[in-house]
Amino acid sequence: MVNPNYESTYVFTNDFPALLEEAPPVPKSDNPLFQSAPALGTCRVMCFHPRSDITLPLMTLDEVTKVVERWIAESIELGLKYRWVQVFENKGAIMGCSNPHPHCQIWASSFLPNEPRVKDHYQRQYLAKHGRPLLRDYLDQELQKKERLVCENASFVALVPYWAVWPFELLVLPRRHVLRMADLTADEQRLLADIVRQVTTRYDNLFRCNFPYSMGWHGAPTGEAMSEDCQHWVFHGIYLPPLLRSAAVKKFMVGYEMLAQAQRDLTPEQAAQRLRDCSPVHYKLEQ
Repeated sequence: MVNPNYESTYVFTNDFPALLEEAPPVPKSDNPLFQSAPALGTCRVMCFHPRSDITLPLMTLDEVTKVVERWIAESIELGLKYRWVQVFENKGAIMGCSNPHPHCQIWASSFLPNEPRVKDHYQRQYLAKHGRPLLRDYLDQELQKKERLVCENASFVALVPYWAVWPFELLVLPRRHVLRMADLTADEQRLLADIVRQVTTRYDNLFRCNFPYSMGWHGAPTGEAMSEDCQHWVFHGIYLPPLLRSAAVKKFMVGYEMLAQAQRDLTPEQAAQRLRDCSPVHYKLEQ
């Protein structure tokens, strides 16, 4: 298959999807230890730019804004049918990315996956107890402390979360209570593109390399959940990069971390300081 010529973003269905819109029926089981159910969905690939030698931090603000707008358009379309729409990017061969072309993936599923299901539970529980969304209170505290902030603009804040496991993990939060990416105004969409460029530029500048990571966006569930009360949710982004001390040293989750509990290699405050100290101008663009 040959892709058509395109000048901005381009989306197509993955040739080898992990989820299908139709699946064979699953036999029922009376054994509580062996329960199965159909997992329906679709998997799409989204190219960010027609050039294969460019990445998000080197794209213009207008170009990254087009990416954000396409994320939203795809989320709205798929969200009409599916309960969960996951936009995510695996960047770099070290993260299993087999194609250097700048792209992300969008998977939509009929079910709520494990990570968002846990987040849904605890955010709902916190709102019931405190009367305010958990991540709204958390951001207010971080803005007061200013210990783990990395970069910000008028609508978004990027910080190393207090609970960070990966060395340079980042959380992107909106200043306004937003349930889903689709709820962003046009100005906020552009400011989200700006914070994406700020974050990815600092990542590249940290070790002066094409910095690898896995990232994605979480917001309130879609599908039938669109008619439910989801005020406990706050839209947010997560960056999970593997690099530890240099462009060639990767943090591995092994031994005690896999069998017991993750161990930190540096504190969130140290990580935030190192990222704050990085230039906001990409090293490839410095004169």
